[in-house]
Amino acid sequence: MSPVDTDEVQQRLRTALRSAMKARDTIATSALRSVLAAIANAEAVSPPPPQGRPPRADAHVAGSVAGVGAAEAERRTLTGEEVAAIIAAEVADRRAAAAGYDESGNADRAARLRREAEVIEAAPGS
Repeated sequence: MSPVDTDEVQQRLRTALRSAMKARDTIATSALRSVLAAIANAEAVSPPPPQGRPPRADAHVAGSVAGVGAAEAERRTLTGEEVAAIIAAEVADRRAAAAGYDESGNADRAARLRREAEVIEAAPGS
């Protein structure tokens, strides 16, 4: 398997999202936003536990910090394998949920989830 460029995969997902939005395809838009959010969440770094009092607190909101960059959160760089695993997990989750909906007699919801899985699988390779 060739190495995966995470920036390229995310750019392809964003391009597919723009196309889905222009086409007013709500199922594809929802699925692509969801997978992009899952990747963004995986890039987030847990904040360190608070130690002492913030240097400059806002008088109106307890515990807030004011100033340039105060709200910036660290991000980590995902490897290609991690991004591929996130995408595969999103597809697997939708297929598993679709099977559950089929068993409970909700074929329309199952079909929507299967379409979302197809959209997510197709977008990075487009």
